[in-house]
Amino acid sequence: MNEFPQADGLIYLNHAALAPWPQRTFDAVARFAAENVRYGASRYRQHFSDKEAELRQQFKTLINAPSTDDIALLKSTSEAISVVAAGLDWRAGDNVVSADEEFPSNRIPWEAQAKHGVTLRQVSLHCPEPEQALIAACDEHTRILAISSVQYASGLRLKLDKLGRHCRAHNILFCVDAIQSLGACAFDVQANQADFVMADGHKWMLGPEGIALFYSRAAVRDRLRLHQYGWHMVEQAGDYEAMSWTPASSARRYECGSANMLGIHGLSASLSLLLEVGIPKVEQQIAEKIDVLYAALSRLKSVHIKTSGDQQRRAGILVFQVLDADHHALHRALLAEGIICAHRGGGIRFSPHFYTPEAQLQQAVDAVAEIIASP
Repeated sequence: MNEFPQADGLIYLNHAALAPWPQRTFDAVARFAAENVRYGASRYRQHFSDKEAELRQQFKTLINAPSTDDIALLKSTSEAISVVAAGLDWRAGDNVVSADEEFPSNRIPWEAQAKHGVTLRQVSLHCPEPEQALIAACDEHTRILAISSVQYASGLRLKLDKLGRHCRAHNILFCVDAIQSLGACAFDVQANQADFVMADGHKWMLGPEGIALFYSRAAVRDRLRLHQYGWHMVEQAGDYEAMSWTPASSARRYECGSANMLGIHGLSASLSLLLEVGIPKVEQQIAEKIDVLYAALSRLKSVHIKTSGDQQRRAGILVFQVLDADHHALHRALLAEGIICAHRGGGIRFSPHFYTPEAQLQQAVDAVAEIIASP
C-alpha cells in the first residue's frame, strides 16, 4: 500500500508545520467514525479505553519514558507548556532561561509569569557552543530552563543531554518543547534528564491536530499546581458517586475531561507507521535528504543557508535565504509551483520527511534556481 498517495505535482516540504496523514491514519479515523455511527459507545473498551492505552504505550516507546504513567494526552504543545508555566509556585526574582528565537508557544507562557515577578532570559544561540550560552545564563534564581530541542526558524539541534546534566546538578527544572524532534529523530527522555517534554502530533509524527504528548517526570510531578479539574483527572476516575477525590498520581492528573478519541485513533495509526519503520531509520533517511538539499542549495551562488553545516546540529529542517530577495514573494512563487514549504527565519524553510522522494528535492532546488534567475 502507498502510505502517502499525495496529489500529482505536489512536492511536500512542510512537515515542520503541518504534515499530511499516512493512508493508515485516514483509514483509522474512518473506521472509528463508522464504529460510532453504527455502535455508539457500546464497544467502549475496545475502541476507546484500549486505544487510549495503546497511544500512551507508543509515546512511552517513542521517548523512552520510564512508565506510561508519565504520559498525559493533552490538546497541544501550547497547553502543555502552559500547564508547566502556570503550575509552578513562582517567587518574585525567579527567572526562566530560554532562547531568543523560540516559537511563541515556548515564549508567551513564560512571559505571562511576569505578574509573579518572573523574568524571562532569552539567550542568543548564534555562537559556537549554544548549550554553554544557555548554561551561562542560569544562576541561583533560575527555576527552569525551557528550550526547543530543534529551533523552528533555523533548524538548530541542541545537545539536550548536556543541558539536562547541568539542570539536574543545579536543581533547575528542564522543560523541552520536542515538537520539531518527535517523529523525526531519536529522543530519550531519560538520557536527556528532562523533567517535562511536550509535542503536538501534527508535524513530524504525521498525525492530526488537537492531540499532544505531555511527559512529566514522576519525581517533579507534585511541583505543578493544578488549574483544571474534572472527572478524568482524579485517582478514582470512573467512580462517579465518590464525594471525596484526590488528583491522579499519574500524569493523567493533567487531563481534566474526556479525551480526544478521534485524534487518539489518528495519531496512534501514524505512530504505528513510524515505529514500524523504526525511528533510527527514519532519522537516517531524513538526514540524507537534508544533506541532499544542503549540497544542492549550496551550489546556487546567491543562496545563503541559515541552518548549520554541522550534520550533528541538524534534524529535519533546512532554512535558506536568497541575496536581495523578497522572501514573501519567493515563498508565494514556490507555492504556485506546488512546492509546499514555509516562510520562516527570514528565509525559506524546507522540511522533508523520510518518505519524501529524493527526485522531488532536486525539483524543488531547480524551482528555486529558476525563480531567482527570472527577471
